Amino acid sequence: MHRIENHPILDGNIEPTIPFTYNGTAMKARAGEMISSALFANGIQRFRKHKKDSAWQGIFCANGQCAQCLVIADGAPVKACITPVKPGMEVASIDGDPLLPEHIGRVPDFASIQELTPDVLIIGGGPAGLNAALELGNQGVTCLVLDDKERPGGKLVLQTHQFFGSIADCHAGTRGIHIAEKLFHKVEKLATVTCMFNTLVLGVFKDKRVGAATADTYYLITPKVLLSACGAREKALAFPGATLPGVYGAGAFQTLVNRDLVRTSKRIFVVGGGNVGLIAGYHAIQAGMTVVGVTEVMPKCSGYYVHSSKLQRLGVPIYTGHTVIAASGRDRVESITIAQTDAGFNEVPGTRKTFACDTVLIAVGLSPVDEFHQQAQRFGLPAFSAGDAREIAEASAAMFGGKLAAMEILQHLGHPVTLLDEYKEKQRLLSLRPQACKPYRPEPADSPVFPMLHCVEEIPCNPCITVCPSNSLRLAQDRGDLLDTPLFDGPCVGCNKCVQICPGLAITLVDKRKTQPGFAAVTIPFEIIPAFAVGDRVPVVDIDGNLLEHGDVLAITDKKWQDSRLLVTVRVSENNAHRCVGIRVQDVNALKQPIEEPQIADDMIICRCEHVTAGEIRAMVRSGITDLNQLKALRVGMGACGGRTCYDLVMRLLRAEGVDTSALEKPKSRPLYSETPLAMFAGVKEITS
Repeated sequence: MHRIENHPILDGNIEPTIPFTYNGTAMKARAGEMISSALFANGIQRFRKHKKDSAWQGIFCANGQCAQCLVIADGAPVKACITPVKPGMEVASIDGDPLLPEHIGRVPDFASIQELTPDVLIIGGGPAGLNAALELGNQGVTCLVLDDKERPGGKLVLQTHQFFGSIADCHAGTRGIHIAEKLFHKVEKLATVTCMFNTLVLGVFKDKRVGAATADTYYLITPKVLLSACGAREKALAFPGATLPGVYGAGAFQTLVNRDLVRTSKRIFVVGGGNVGLIAGYHAIQAGMTVVGVTEVMPKCSGYYVHSSKLQRLGVPIYTGHTVIAASGRDRVESITIAQTDAGFNEVPGTRKTFACDTVLIAVGLSPVDEFHQQAQRFGLPAFSAGDAREIAEASAAMFGGKLAAMEILQHLGHPVTLLDEYKEKQRLLSLRPQACKPYRPEPADSPVFPMLHCVEEIPCNPCITVCPSNSLRLAQDRGDLLDTPLFDGPCVGCNKCVQICPGLAITLVDKRKTQPGFAAVTIPFEIIPAFAVGDRVPVVDIDGNLLEHGDVLAITDKKWQDSRLLVTVRVSENNAHRCVGIRVQDVNALKQPIEEPQIADDMIICRCEHVTAGEIRAMVRSGITDLNQLKALRVGMGACGGRTCYDLVMRLLRAEGVDTSALEKPKSRPLYSETPLAMFAGVKEITS
């Protein structure tokens, strides 16, 4: 029931065979599956009770960045999201303080600490790290790539959608999951590059060495250069009910759904209209879930228009100019309340709406994981960064950012470099935020068959132009910088290649050659498991999701070259053909009907680990305590995540209290990045009786 077995892109037919127990109940996990995903797949989403108020907690980041998913596994407290299930493992929830393993009276067995000396240590095996390793390795530079996940690709392994950009520079038109495979296949052929997975980097030390650990081995690494390509962590959002099980990051949702094929929810609500939130909503519908809505506090979504348009065409309401008031429920999320905001982002009285949902996805921005880069700079180790660890941008930019960082490192190591300026310019273009949308005025072409280009936003993208066999598509101004919308300049052979490859699903094909007068056949890209068949009538919508008419399905084409994308051909009236963009799958009007608003609590938890509320922090600030390290001594940011989850929220709260945060010293970070048994540093192999 909780596993995804039928997905339009991914193969869900993987049998769970690994036995384990949870609170004494026998369960099964898939090979290599993390404890958190295995528990979700078995219907368990509440992992621990907080020691302060016994409130249930679930996951938040699913990336090892916080500590909400702490459980006891074989007697030791572990983060469920980064700990794989082992055969026979005994997992238990936590009620209060976690129990510590008992080693008194047992004798340690020591193993040697491994020392490594690569030219370049790359932390992160995602799009930036792999591309950097590929460039450096091809120049004979020895590289060691470390990643804390069990397989390469970073966030690429979560991306079932096709990428923007150019085909030559960042595999545009290819799905992220396949880009990860292609990159690693090239990297693993290089004798100069070594990749280690399930390896956690612990810190950069004063002697310019880096500590890292696998499950049973501690490594001390002495590189000439450190490249931090660790990606980003999701920002939290403070509102009543924000710590209920069922409220978690959109990236965590994608990890559970797209990496581990777990159906987490029935009805989700997305908070945040950037690309991360919009894409997560799309992935939810692909996995068979209902997306009740998306809320965005700004007047328009900050993500690509093609992403918001895709959701609206499928029947997802988007509430711009709205904010979250509260998530409500007993031991997990049962509803969310939103409200309209004015120009000052204050709630407009009388505009609250409450919707039934079991999951709230938080997608309000990302913060770079740059601790290792900062540590290296502090201790004088030559350090570079790439991807989101350098600048928050799209994965296409991260891929090319890895190449740019490699060029910078080669220059630092004394290698001749000729493409640095060219790479910097391409990186600038790929990192640009969405530009203003052009007026959308769809006009049919004077041709019996022609593509309709519903692309109105200047974003770096050109795959449709690259694949057109008749060279009939071009950028409007032909500036050569990818940043213009495409134009059709005939003739068209009706091959549908542009429809198939467009990352935004923003191209359709209108064909009047074989239909009766007054009608046309429109081929629409479709990536949802269809609930219709040839001969059925389906609701066809325009670019904003408005119903145009019901059309007759003439064909559903599924070929291998389409990369799992269906092409659905629908007969519609000729007057509407050029305006048809999608097929609605959700009843948007039914989803817009709110339910009665429940009563909500006033306490707003800021520090998830220690359950420190906004009211408690305000009281501290108003008593004169504004130093971040003093606040930390009073338990704000003292939990297992090391303040990484609540830091942005605390800073916002301080600013709201009139504190000039620009003059504040950032709280001291702990020397180690993650909780580590002391025995690891002594080279303890195992402990025997």
